[in-house]
Amino acid sequence: MTDTAMDKLAQRTPPRVGRKVRGLSDRAIAWLFVGPTIFLLLAINIFPLIWTIYLSFTNYRANRLNREVEWVGLRNYERILTDSDIWLNMQATAHFLFWTLFFQVLIGFALAYLINKKFRGNDLWTTIIVLPMMLSPAVVGNFWTFLYQPQIGLFNYVVAFFIGADPSSFEMIGSVTLAPWAIVIVDTWMWTPFIMLICLAGLRSIPEYIYEAAEIDRASKWRQFWTLTVPMVLPFLMLAVLFRGIENFKMFDLVVQLTGGGPGSITELASINLKREAFEKWRTGYSSAYAVILFVTVFGLASIYVKALNKVKER
Repeated sequence: MTDTAMDKLAQRTPPRVGRKVRGLSDRAIAWLFVGPTIFLLLAINIFPLIWTIYLSFTNYRANRLNREVEWVGLRNYERILTDSDIWLNMQATAHFLFWTLFFQVLIGFALAYLINKKFRGNDLWTTIIVLPMMLSPAVVGNFWTFLYQPQIGLFNYVVAFFIGADPSSFEMIGSVTLAPWAIVIVDTWMWTPFIMLICLAGLRSIPEYIYEAAEIDRASKWRQFWTLTVPMVLPFLMLAVLFRGIENFKMFDLVVQLTGGGPGSITELASINLKREAFEKWRTGYSSAYAVILFVTVFGLASIYVKALNKVKER
């Protein structure tokens, strides 16, 4: 703020406050306005984290407020890390995470590479491809639940047309074998456009003169792709994988809409199991320890991944 503005501000305040305002620097004034917002954000994010960590060392239950809270130490963490059901949930989460990222990266990069080539209707096809990621997960879940119905769902008829089987002979969301792949297909359909857009931004950031120089050196299209396109798009691709990896690790609403964690617990991801422990079984202390373990897992893996991403950027 200018001195004139500061003088006007000081004139409209009580004399004692006015003298203090007039003596503040621009940085102090900036912190005066930004400080309350930062404090509010820290209170919203830091306090719940500290409170969760504290509860993870207790036997607290949110539905039994009159019960005396006991300090149990690391007992909750020990029970979680030695629970075979928890490891099955983590295995289901890892399966979902790996295959969704694999297909989304593969298809998303391929679509970005095709759309980057100028052709008639380029903008129209880009808009159509991006439509799925604009929808709500609840809408997508209900939509695909209808498509997966063995009697009237379109998905079974399309698959049956190619493999020559009876459309009602298999059920995607009711089969122990097919249910995990059912949610992989839906998530890939919904979020591949996100990967595509980031890869497309990376492809269009590559200067044209680099390819012109490669053609002068008589480099083939295949060699240009592997020595120029892939290395220069790789940081963008890794960034997209980071975003989608974090989101898919905590995936909840889409899976609940499709399978509810079933059949049995074959698609019960860690986030769904955490919700059941916290709000169905009301084991608040136990679920807090579970949440802390998931947080540390995501934070640790993301930190390692970011270091690898920074090394790729420095090349």
